[in-house]
Amino acid sequence: MNFDVIVVGGGPGGSTTASFLAKKYNKKVLLLEKEQFPRDKPCGDAISGKSMSVLADLGIKSNVEEVDPIRTHGVIISSPNGTVLDIPFKSKDPNRHSYGYVCKRFVYDNVLFQHAKSLPNVTTIESFHVNDLIFEGTQLVGVNGKDLTSGKEHEFRAKIIVGADGANGFVANKLSVGGLNEWHSVVSIRAYYDGVEGMKPAIEIHFVDSLIPGYFWIFPTSKSEANVGVGMITADMKKKRVNLQKAMFDIIENNALLSPRFKNAKITSEIKGWNLPLGSKIRKCSGNGYLLVGDAASLIDPFSGEGIGNAMYSGRLAARIINNAFENNDFTEATLGEYERRLHEELDYELGISYKLQKLGQNKFLLNWVIGKAARSEHVRETLSGMLANTQAKKGLVNPLFYLKLLFA
Repeated sequence: MNFDVIVVGGGPGGSTTASFLAKKYNKKVLLLEKEQFPRDKPCGDAISGKSMSVLADLGIKSNVEEVDPIRTHGVIISSPNGTVLDIPFKSKDPNRHSYGYVCKRFVYDNVLFQHAKSLPNVTTIESFHVNDLIFEGTQLVGVNGKDLTSGKEHEFRAKIIVGADGANGFVANKLSVGGLNEWHSVVSIRAYYDGVEGMKPAIEIHFVDSLIPGYFWIFPTSKSEANVGVGMITADMKKKRVNLQKAMFDIIENNALLSPRFKNAKITSEIKGWNLPLGSKIRKCSGNGYLLVGDAASLIDPFSGEGIGNAMYSGRLAARIINNAFENNDFTEATLGEYERRLHEELDYELGISYKLQKLGQNKFLLNWVIGKAARSEHVRETLSGMLANTQAKKGLVNPLFYLKLLFA
């Protein structure tokens, strides 16, 4: 069977790309996935408001609502000295909504994958391991791999290959654009806890004194269960020789603010860890016959650590650029490079601001001061709410004038 496009990886980026190509642009797509869905994926499970517009474009917001995700309407932040701040989401950006979701990847990714799988123009093969790329000169034209169910080797060819198999996936690494920069990557661990007290429909990020420059999170996955974890820049973790699992348990057992909320909680899963590249350093993600989307392109927000929104956003953009390539009958970097240019144009500013915020989030004094000011001032809370929901306004958080104004707030 002939295919127009091969997508390697069935996560949010890959499934979104395949769905748009098939539904909107009538392309024949082969979607290859190394796992069998549904499958778990170590993650914080938070899904930003940016994803909502993509779900709406695909016409599957109702599909997601049917699996009962937790709608989050704000973020709760605590400072190293224990001050707690509750900030609602307020967005005027048409690409964002004033709410997000928390939904286990085992469930959410399956909704996206099954939608793509249901489309007539999409052929899916699960448990398929890509083990080589096929080139004609410098043009990528196909993949070789093994069907782990049948044990048979297969070769597939298409005009364009989309690498959506993650940060450490085969495609990006084979194209020599993989690898992790320790100052632009984060190590995280997470576990699920049942019986966590005091949860609201909000994501919680706690800048715990003992963990700075890392952070601790609580993301509600149900009324009583939460995704609980810690994250830290890879270079900082190695430099400080931090054992993240020990640090997480220490907070749960001994932190004055958080420990009481876990007095009746029980861990319900194994602890899983992962290491991902941040969008503060976007990889080369286009070339002759290929594009990279999602984590494979290194699009994770450096401040929030959320990558699903940009994965889906990049998948939608990739489908548009691929359609242009077919209209022009040009599958070289000359045409496909527009994808990378558009990604930089649309995401560089936002990711750059988030990177600066990440650095500010490592300053204990500044965190204590700003969060303390906001906790005492409704005006400052309103300002922060607008900044966190709006990319342009977010720039104010890295503007020294903002902190000068805080002196008089």
